[in-house]
Amino acid sequence: MVQLGYTMMTEQAGPRALVGDVVAAERAGFDFSVTSDHYFPWLDSQGHAPYAWSVLGAAAQATSTIPLMTYVTCPTTRYHPVVVAQKAATLQLLSEGRFRLGLGSGENLNEHVVGAGWPAAAVRLEMLEEAVEIIGALFDGGYVNHHGRHFDVDDAKLWDLPDMRVPIGIAVSGRRSCELAGRLADLVIATEPKKELLADFDRNGGGGKPRIGQLPVCYDQDRDAAVRRAHDQFRWSLGGWKVNSELPGTTAFDQATAFVRPDDIAQSVPCGDDVAEFVDAVSAYTEAGFTEIALVQIGGAQQRPFLRWAKETLLPALREL
Repeated sequence: MVQLGYTMMTEQAGPRALVGDVVAAERAGFDFSVTSDHYFPWLDSQGHAPYAWSVLGAAAQATSTIPLMTYVTCPTTRYHPVVVAQKAATLQLLSEGRFRLGLGSGENLNEHVVGAGWPAAAVRLEMLEEAVEIIGALFDGGYVNHHGRHFDVDDAKLWDLPDMRVPIGIAVSGRRSCELAGRLADLVIATEPKKELLADFDRNGGGGKPRIGQLPVCYDQDRDAAVRRAHDQFRWSLGGWKVNSELPGTTAFDQATAFVRPDDIAQSVPCGDDVAEFVDAVSAYTEAGFTEIALVQIGGAQQRPFLRWAKETLLPALREL
């Protein structure tokens, strides 16, 4: 049976609200949760960007059973990989084995803040590969020394290692990232229901490993209100990953989406309360071969109505798939 997840989207809610919402998601019966890791929201209308790792630490203490995961952290620019490894090991201890580390090559939107420049996509994947190798070596225990093309590590060691090794997921969008994920990751992450991504992952060693997708939705009893909210806060998602990874700030995303219409977003995001529309959207992921799908309810203030509806209506319908 496919696992159904809840997304703590740091771009649209403050830290206390995010923790309260994941507690409510656990009570509603979601199978797992994921958390974005942003320094900036995509658009000013979203209005938030708390530090994801503090939120996760609080969530680990406030919940008891729901798994936690970064979706995703970039371990190459804003964070050095040795720091990511330390954070992940600590989260695994705090959550008593419920944490998974989702990694990706990042977006200029979040990484530009440290003033290190934004490399070409091929270089970003090189950096990600080297970072994953460093993190894995630290998870193995003992001292790590590394002097690579992109990173240096001098006598690093994790002094608090969990008994349960932190699983590593890698986000994919093309053949090169699928090759990397199949070879180095314990699971694969994607934001589009593309069978070819999973096929490339399998060809490179990913067979039998979990595959996690993510789907934005906008529940509201008033469908028109849902469409307006999705357009206001999520129209950036229509830009495609090659565009979205390069733009440097909210103003750029606002300008890039100036001609996106509400009808355009309504065609790609289930809006309203027609459960069949939501089920069809999830089915696209299950039919592509995803084993876990994390839902993103658009609108920070609309989480609790969504969670009540999900518990009573949506989750039972999805579990019939």
